[in-house]
Amino acid sequence: MNNIAANILRFIIVLLLQVFICNYIHLFGFITPAIYLFALLLLPLELPKSAQYLIGFASGFFVDLFTHTLGVNAAACTILMFVRPYLIKALNGRKTNDAIERPVPGVKDFKWLLVYVLLLCLLHQALVVMFETASFRNFGHTLLAIVGNTTLTAFVILCIEYIFFPIKGKN
Repeated sequence: MNNIAANILRFIIVLLLQVFICNYIHLFGFITPAIYLFALLLLPLELPKSAQYLIGFASGFFVDLFTHTLGVNAAACTILMFVRPYLIKALNGRKTNDAIERPVPGVKDFKWLLVYVLLLCLLHQALVVMFETASFRNFGHTLLAIVGNTTLTAFVILCIEYIFFPIKGKN
């Protein structure tokens, strides 16, 4: 299956899983995984920036339609897609040729993947929670929701990556 078809299929599957299953998971009443970020984090960097922004907005908007959050996820995903290339560049450091590699196990090490997924999930979840609450009134609960959502989302995304992109043994 070619790369475009694989990306489209991945998007359809994770978006459907998000809106029909994950949106109904509320651990402790407020922690919900955002697994649709998995598809956004694996988008190729070779895509034009405008296409990345459009894909981020469209996927967030699709989730917003089913959660009735009025553009919260669309805005957070668009900002996420804006920040992602800069984060990848910062994580790669001096190795500029690594920027076009896919962020999957076997291509990148666990530490790099953990930082990449955690930082982007933290950004997304902070934006979503702050856009939803639009207040610092219950700052402790807001911070707990950000940390809880980030931890659960990052854990699920890393599990999915290691299940579907296993590390091949060294020969």
